[in-house]
Amino acid sequence: MIRKLRWQFVGVCMALVLTVLAAVFAAAYHAVRQNIEDLSRQVLTQVIREDGSGSAPGVSVEIGGDRLLLPYFTVNIWGGTAYITGGTYANLEDTDALRDILSQCLEQNQTEGTVEDYHLRYLVEDNGLYRKLAFVDMSMEQATLARVIRSYLVIALAALLVLLGIAAAASRWVTRPVERAWRQQRQFLSDASHELKTPLTVILSNAELLEGAALPEKPARWSGNIRCEAEQMRTLVEQMLTLARADNGVRPAAMEPVNFSDVATECVLSFEPVAFEAGKPLEDHVAEDVTVTGDRDRLRHLISILLDNAVKYGAPGGTITLTLERTERQARLTVANPGDPIPPEHLPHLFERFYRADSSRGEQSGFGLGLSIADTIAREHKGSLRAESDAVSTRFIFTLPSVNKGKHGFSELKQCPASFSSLPGGSPAASSASLSRRFQFRKTPKDFPASKNGR
Repeated sequence: MIRKLRWQFVGVCMALVLTVLAAVFAAAYHAVRQNIEDLSRQVLTQVIREDGSGSAPGVSVEIGGDRLLLPYFTVNIWGGTAYITGGTYANLEDTDALRDILSQCLEQNQTEGTVEDYHLRYLVEDNGLYRKLAFVDMSMEQATLARVIRSYLVIALAALLVLLGIAAAASRWVTRPVERAWRQQRQFLSDASHELKTPLTVILSNAELLEGAALPEKPARWSGNIRCEAEQMRTLVEQMLTLARADNGVRPAAMEPVNFSDVATECVLSFEPVAFEAGKPLEDHVAEDVTVTGDRDRLRHLISILLDNAVKYGAPGGTITLTLERTERQARLTVANPGDPIPPEHLPHLFERFYRADSSRGEQSGFGLGLSIADTIAREHKGSLRAESDAVSTRFIFTLPSVNKGKHGFSELKQCPASFSSLPGGSPAASSASLSRRFQFRKTPKDFPASKNGR
């Protein structure tokens, strides 16, 4: 966050500096160009006032303290006949180049202008019986302007580099108080979460003991309320601790190839009873053997957050759908639920901490931290999590880089339909037994007795 703030500060400073430099250089360039054009017009006026004797008047301009001679020539047009009356150009009489120059000049039907193809600036004087045209070479004018532009660009580049260094140094000084406050906030969040875990554990233990004792109805209800609220507070503390670890740069311990299809299926199976009790069927469309690099538990946590969010806020009776597919280089997980669409102005804020779009999502239990945790997990895995919502459904889409199929020897995933209607008996009891048969439990180290050497 602090680094992003520094870059924003530097970007704003450089944008302001660039705007000022562009305005100054544009004004200076315009002034130089106007001055050079005025000098060229003076030369044209001097040339066209010659008597046409053919002698070169030696017209010149002063640029940068140096006096430069400019090539020129004059032409008289009598009816349909044109002939050169003077100038410094040789072998121009009765040539295709002269005819082309005069043609382009007369087509413009203006008293002054330029012939860009031949780098000439002209002035026309109508004397009634004939017209007199004076042409001056503008190559020197163009070369001078090009030299001015190059000089300005070099100066601007040097100024921008110097100011970039100054802005980068200033950004550290400006953001130092913000960085200190942010560090203290993260430390407080982490310390408070740790310190609250112990008293909450004591409260929950005592509440469970009270519930186990033979208490009258009213005290028993009070102890139940204590335990329920303490459970919610413990959940909040654990979520805050998760975010504190992410803020402090604590990364997942194990980033290894994971069969994402298996993880998604496990989460669907665990949420089937929850969705069934809520009256919201849960379906899955999981591609086989989608392999990613990541932390299995963290990925399971992300999917659980998205499914829990869909169960909470999905429309009653609406079907929740989890889809996992493999694209060219990515794995894409989509959790969709029907319901009222989220207004577009709320979508960018859904992953902010403690943010809840209550006006569009209803009053549901939660602290507004789940989606923020999911977004943190997505970024830890170099993926992205975004939300889409329309009249059809609300969708949370998680994408992350995938690993080539079969590279790490994962077994083939057998896709199982995720709905209670497909399970034997069609009831929660029968479904629980079926779930136990379908789920392959892996033994953990705690399932084995400890060896004598303590390993």
